[in-house]
Amino acid sequence: MTQEVFDWQCPFCGRHSVITKESMRGGFVWLDIPNSEGDRCVHSRFIVCPNPTCRNFTLDVSLLDLVYSAETRQCRGSGEVKQQWRLIPWSSAKVFPSYIPKAIREDYQEACGIMQLSPKASATLSRRCLQGMLRDFWQVRKKRLVDEIEAIKDKVDPLVWDAIEAVRKIGNIGAHMEKDVDLMVEVEPDEAKGLIGLIEMLLQEWYVHRYE
Repeated sequence: MTQEVFDWQCPFCGRHSVITKESMRGGFVWLDIPNSEGDRCVHSRFIVCPNPTCRNFTLDVSLLDLVYSAETRQCRGSGEVKQQWRLIPWSSAKVFPSYIPKAIREDYQEACGIMQLSPKASATLSRRCLQGMLRDFWQVRKKRLVDEIEAIKDKVDPLVWDAIEAVRKIGNIGAHMEKDVDLMVEVEPDEAKGLIGLIEMLLQEWYVHRYE
């Protein structure tokens, strides 16, 4: 279940590190009491950021099937993760500077926080966040989000536009952008994740690069 060495990015400081057993602790709890769902196990994992100026820790919990190994005569997780939760920090949201408008940062943070629980709610917040950026940064205001996006086509860097177009082609995201931004529409988890990735890239490309 737990890799001994792997690449990792700290959600607090953003530093990329190679995590070894010195920076990580984890363990299993078994559920082998007869129940309606079957045997399960929970794996918890702490990771402490190796960056000496950070040293914050994360906590992840995974729910797996419980499998008994006749060879080792021990219980072990099947490796198939049924559910997974990031408990600390409570969401995958990156920390962006305070010079980015508060409403935009809040929509982004809430979109990240709700993504696993409700992808459609996360996608709704991401669309609203994207519209907020277009109206604040580019000063465009049209009836539909898709029209506001088209209005900046000739203003943005071609690579940024390619990224926007790539996300719009994921699943039904392009169609969702033609609807009211506050209307919840069913989306797949990967679609919600793709929208969040686009928001993060645009926050960096527009606000952070302008400030720098």
